[in-house]
Amino acid sequence: MLFCRLGTVDYAEAHELQKSLQARRIAGEIDDTVLLLEHPPVLTLGRSAKDQHVIAPAEALREHGIQVHEVGRGGDVTYHGPGQLVAYPIIDLKPDRKDVRKYVWSLEETMIRSSADFGVQASRVAGLNGAWIADRKIGAVGVRISRWVTMHGLALNASTKLEHFDLIVPCGIQDKAVTSLSAETGRAISVAELIEPLAAHFATLYDAPVEWRDASPDELRA
Repeated sequence: MLFCRLGTVDYAEAHELQKSLQARRIAGEIDDTVLLLEHPPVLTLGRSAKDQHVIAPAEALREHGIQVHEVGRGGDVTYHGPGQLVAYPIIDLKPDRKDVRKYVWSLEETMIRSSADFGVQASRVAGLNGAWIADRKIGAVGVRISRWVTMHGLALNASTKLEHFDLIVPCGIQDKAVTSLSAETGRAISVAELIEPLAAHFATLYDAPVEWRDASPDELRA
């Protein structure tokens, strides 16, 4: 399983890269690949997003430098930004991993195990996706699968600016808060610290050896 460290990538560029790699994985041109990156501040609206779940008016979003994108993943509205590790697995679930619930479980489990590495005990909440600490969400999940090849993935808050979540109803959930590893531990935890543990946990769940590559989106498209 190839893990690619991309640094900070604009959301639209990362989305196009995912689509390109998904098509190549479907065609058998590449092996399972996981993109690891951060985004500049952005709201993404999933297929079930409701307009009222974006609380802030457009001018307030512009003031904060936050873009807005409609995307084809499941779920409602979520926020990505600096200090949040985003992982986009482009992996083929055929022939023996064709179970969407189990795949989502693996993304949640990856975040739960990664949080534990920093002394933070996360878990699941019945009826809700993601990773949670009591009623505080520390990691989100959203997926899209075509011909059993995945795209989109998970977002785990390391040192994310939590006040940006106040601009939306995160994932459409009214009565829950959002947190981060830094907020829970009381110390600054960077995305750089989180990348290798998270990759190791995800690869372990799929019994895959880890291969690393530092690359730009253009290099991965080549």
